[in-house]
Amino acid sequence: QVQLVESGGGLVQAGGSLRLSCTASGMSFSTQTMGWYRQAPGKQRELVAGISSSGITTYLDHVKGRFTISRDNAKATVYLQMNSLKPEDTAVYYCRAFWGREYWGQGTQVTVSS
Repeated sequence: QVQLVESGGGLVQAGGSLRLSCTASGMSFSTQTMGWYRQAPGKQRELVAGISSSGITTYLDHVKGRFTISRDNAKATVYLQMNSLKPEDTAVYYCRAFWGREYWGQGTQVTVSS
């Protein structure tokens, strides 16, 4: 059974940094594209960043230059380094994988105060 366990969220002041981690089990991690999504209150869930099995990355325009997605296949973990955080980055952040069907982590809250 696929499990995605996220960590690293918290409360930070505007301009600060956080690093999110998502560790996967029950799947062939190294062969799969992984993604970070977020959902703010009253808004739809949106893709923040994705990384393919070969390391190709994609980002939401609003986070380009501030966020970096990376992966460590030996640890079956995908990371999201978030710098220069803004209040509008406040959301629950989710890790997503596709292994026959899509799987989601439990989410981790990121709150950026102004």
